[in-house]
This record gives sequence, C-alpha cells and structure tokens, in this order.
Amino acid sequence: MSAEDPPRSIPGARLMFTLDPAVSYLNHGAFGAVPITVQRTQQRLRDEMEANPLRFYGTGLADRVIHTRRHLASFLGADPDGSALVPNTTAAVSLILQSIRFQPAEEVLLTDHSYGAVTMAVRRQCRRSGATARTVAIPLGATDAEVVSRIRSALRPGRTRLLVVDQIASATATVFPVRDIVAAAREHDIPVLVDAAHVPGMLPVDVAAIGADFWVGNLHKWAWAPRGTALLNVAQQWRRRIDPLIVSWDQEEGYPLAVESQGTIDYTPWLAAPTGVFTLRTLGWESVRDHNAALAAYGQRVVGEALGLAPSDLPGHDGPGIGMRVIPLPAGLATTSPEALALRQRIADKLAVETSVNAWGGRGLLRLSAQVYNRPEEYQHLAEHLPALLAAFQR
Repeated sequence: MSAEDPPRSIPGARLMFTLDPAVSYLNHGAFGAVPITVQRTQQRLRDEMEANPLRFYGTGLADRVIHTRRHLASFLGADPDGSALVPNTTAAVSLILQSIRFQPAEEVLLTDHSYGAVTMAVRRQCRRSGATARTVAIPLGATDAEVVSRIRSALRPGRTRLLVVDQIASATATVFPVRDIVAAAREHDIPVLVDAAHVPGMLPVDVAAIGADFWVGNLHKWAWAPRGTALLNVAQQWRRRIDPLIVSWDQEEGYPLAVESQGTIDYTPWLAAPTGVFTLRTLGWESVRDHNAALAAYGQRVVGEALGLAPSDLPGHDGPGIGMRVIPLPAGLATTSPEALALRQRIADKLAVETSVNAWGGRGLLRLSAQVYNRPEEYQHLAEHLPALLAAFQR
C-alpha cells in the first residue's frame, strides 16, 4: 500500500475510545487517547485506593509498582533493574540533568529538533551550573548518514558533557538513528540521553541494544497507557548518581525505588499501563503500527496536495513507518510559537479538527497524527477547508 490509498480501518477500533465524535482528533501525538478498557482498569484502581487509602499506599504498593515496571521494561527491551517509572519524559530529563552535576567548562549538545521543554530544562541547568547549552542544526529530510555526520562533527571531546537527541522528534516527526549516534558519541566517551517520548507503541524498540546512557519514553502516547506514565532506563554506571528531585522514605534504597517512591502521588496510571500494552497486543500491534503509518502518510499527501506541495516537498523517512507526518506551511505563516498556537486554535475552532502546529527553523509545520480511531475522510475534510482558512489567517 502506498500513500495514494488510505489503509483499511481496523474493525471496531473507533469504538474503543471515548473521543468526541464531532471533533477530528488528528493530534494523538500530543496527549494520546486512553482506550475504554484502560480507563476502566484505572477507575477500579482508584476505587480500591479510595476504599482504603492506608491499605493501598501502605501494603504491597512497592511490589505492585516493581511488577508493573518489569512488565513495561520487558515490552521495551529494557533492563527492569535499570529502569524506573516516572510521570513523563520531561520530568525524567530534569532528573537526569540535576544528577549529572555539570561544571562551568562543560557543555550540553542538543539538536534543533529537541522538544521545547527539554531545551528549556537544559538551558536552566546550564545557567545554574555555569555550563553551556549548544545546538547543532539538522536539516529537515537529512539522511541518517548526514545526521550522524553532523552530530559527530559537533561533538567536542573533553568539553561536551552530555548529548541529548530525540529518537522521534516531536515538532518535525523526524526519526533519528539513535543507535549510530550513540556509537559515535561512545568513540569519545560522551554520555547520551535519548528522548524517546513518542517511541513506545510507535516503533519496535530494544532499549538495551541502543546502548544509551539514558533513555526515556512515554507510554501514555502510543502505548495507550493513562497519562503520567513513562519509563526511564539508566545505564549501570550512572545508577548510583541518580538523585531524585523529591526525597521520599525510600531515598536510601537508591535508584530505581528512590525515584518511584513519591508519597501520595497517584500511582493508578502506572498500575493500569500494562492494560494498555495488553489492549494494543490484542488488537495486533503490528497491524496498529502499519495502519497508523499508512494513514499518516495518506493524510500528509492529501493535505499537502491541497496546499500545492509536491511529494518531494513533504518530509518522509526510511525504515519502519510512524504515525506522525509534518506538512510545511506557506512561507511567513506560523513562524513563531505564539503564531503557531493561534493557528492551531483557529483550525480547531473553525474546522473542528485538532492538529499540532509548530514553528521550526523559521517556518510553520503542521503535524498530523494517525491512530486506529481516525478515518481517511477526516484528513480529506482538513484538506478541503484548510487552504481557505490559511488564506484568511494570513490577512
């Protein structure tokens, strides 16, 4: 199947979610969407917690969290003893940054595809420590070889203290060859943090094989877990250095228990997360992945054509398909974050379509996601009405 044809819908999949049928939700990559089965599992856990809070928090909770962590780590090919459940990727990034303890002469290297909150966290930690944050530019549509070459050339042995790289970039939907990037950094003993927020449930992944010092991915996007569920994996040599942002009663236990034990936080998203993985596998994970990738490519094509873009103007990538694609917007449109936010809201208000709009590299990018609840006609509707909306927005 090519992007010329939409994929066949997975029977019954749309009924698995409680999304508003009056809205085309083409932005699964933002906050995900939780299947009904997972919602019910989490509600049962909440009922259990409220029936006897002392018993829920005080009897066997740590064992349940450990069991859940092992299940999720196995799904991702990660060492369960080197993994910790955390609320989200950005929380894990802050945890790692404050544990490394940078020196004034050191620097953190990022790419210009890095997620905005991650970039802000790096800059904040650099201000506190006197270190420097530096960015390497990666052109949209660069080949894997070009990406590795640019990053390798930007590394400064003896000064670069940490390299932060996305596995799938949020704003550009670019898939980075993280295993090759980690190998390049390893030549100079430079640690690597892989931001894999969109990877669990989207791409087949073997965290151990990537070999990064730090890897973190959200399960509440594409793996159908409740929001507030992510897995952080830390290489053996770093585990003793991980210092939780909040001290708890398990502080002396060290990583990972010291990170996971956070008093009265709501643990039900974590405990319900395996139901999301089970639901995904029941539907057929490869079928879901293939459907989403094909539908995202179809949506990119039909909307791109409506905006007068040729196939060569639409960024793609090699390797396994992903359920997100971007479409460059007309020059001068949504070139700043406030403008991008305003355009996203206009599309939602006027067309009843939820999308993602980002300002990147001096140009606005429309990002479309695809999930099993989406239909081809939702992208066709956007394609039909978006050109007029953009023309009006520019005036």
